[in-house]
Amino acid sequence: MTFNEPRVIAALGYDNGIFAPARCSTPFGNCTQGDSSTEPYVVAHHLILPHAAAVQRYRQKYKAKQKGRIRILLDITWYEPLTDSKADHRAAKRATDFHLGWFLHPIVYGEYPKSMQRIVASRLPKFTKSEINMVKGSMDFLGVNEYSTHYVYDQHINKNQVRVYQLDWHAGFAYERNGVPIGPRANSFWLYEVPWGMYKVLTYVKEHYENPNVILSENGMDDPGNVTLPKALHDTRRMHFYKGYLIQLKKAIDHGANITGYFAWSLLDNFECKSAYTSRFGIVYVDYRNLKRYPKLSAYWFKTLLSRKKH
Repeated sequence: MTFNEPRVIAALGYDNGIFAPARCSTPFGNCTQGDSSTEPYVVAHHLILPHAAAVQRYRQKYKAKQKGRIRILLDITWYEPLTDSKADHRAAKRATDFHLGWFLHPIVYGEYPKSMQRIVASRLPKFTKSEINMVKGSMDFLGVNEYSTHYVYDQHINKNQVRVYQLDWHAGFAYERNGVPIGPRANSFWLYEVPWGMYKVLTYVKEHYENPNVILSENGMDDPGNVTLPKALHDTRRMHFYKGYLIQLKKAIDHGANITGYFAWSLLDNFECKSAYTSRFGIVYVDYRNLKRYPKLSAYWFKTLLSRKKH
């Protein structure tokens, strides 16, 4: 794997600056320096190029001997149109282009999505002919981190307003429709339990990106970090989460998606990026005071699931 979630590096590090190195433009984040209108695109471009160079080098020098496979790992969110209007459907497609297509489109087709080329225009870096040859096809399979689904609606900004990555989507986001949440929310503000989003996004990858071999690298939900041990161990909701998502994963496979692996996030409660120890994703509880480990109900559920004989 060359990079894990490069979009997060480019967008959260250089557009709103909530991740390192905390660069952004005012008022799009609380940063001391940066340019949200150009830096996310420049950074993404220079993540794609070294990824492709690493793939090229591996294939030329090591693949034949090691018999390995090399990939990039992308975070994916399914964007569901808030209404059935054509405008909201187009907004959802743009959101998918700016999120998933930003990295996957060049790797599969050698160029950025047409919507990005049209909207970002001169702010979007261009690949040279030699770079296109190196970037296009630079993965043996695709790693996918999938957790949640959001509603999207059409939202065009004032033409005089500054252009930045987060506004270039021309889309607004919602977590409910007609007062009904899109799904139960986990501890993280962005994570809603929406199993059918798994099916839709994997089907989208199959239909729009030549049905690559996909491995689900991360999928899971979190509890608060201060949850009590008895409550943490009785994590029936996590069991239902995994069951729902795996059913939709199996449905995508049955409908032709080329998926050959799945990893739950995570085996252990751990240090979760910016959330640190306030978020517990593990199927095994970790007491951070002494590092003792306690399998949760979901761990036993997985054990039973994996021990079942194939029929």
